[in-house]
Amino acid sequence: MSNPYLPNNLPAPVIEPGDEHYWEQARAGKLAIKACKECNKYHHYPRALCPFCFGETEWKESTGKGTIYSLSIMSRGNPNPYCIAYVTLEEGVTMMTQIVDCDFDDLKIGQAVELVFKPTVGEDTPPVPVFKPV
Repeated sequence: MSNPYLPNNLPAPVIEPGDEHYWEQARAGKLAIKACKECNKYHHYPRALCPFCFGETEWKESTGKGTIYSLSIMSRGNPNPYCIAYVTLEEGVTMMTQIVDCDFDDLKIGQAVELVFKPTVGEDTPPVPVFKPV
C-alpha cells in the first residue's frame, strides 16, 4: 500500500503564543527545536523551561534527520491511507509526525528518514513538518 502524497486538505496549524518562531522556521524549510542553555539537552515539544532542569531554553535548528521509532499505518476503510510515526531526531528528541512519499509496506522501525514539509489549507499558512525515507 502506498500514499505518495498526502491529501491536499491538511489543516493549518494553530499557532499558540510562544510557537511563532517554530512556524516561521517551517516557512523557511527548517525544523526548530528547543535546547536548554543550562544542561544542553534538546526537547520537543517546545517549552519555555527545560523539562530536565527547569533552565532557560533557546531555539536551535535541527538537522532534519532521524530514524523511525514507532509507526502505525491507518488504512482500514480509508481511501487515503497515511502513516503516523514517532521519529527520533539526530538531536535525541522524539516527535510525532507522518511518514510520506513512500510505499508504506516497505517501512521499518529503525529506518532512516529525513524532513520534508507539506503545505496546509488556507491563505498564508505555514507548512507542517513530516518525514520520508532516505
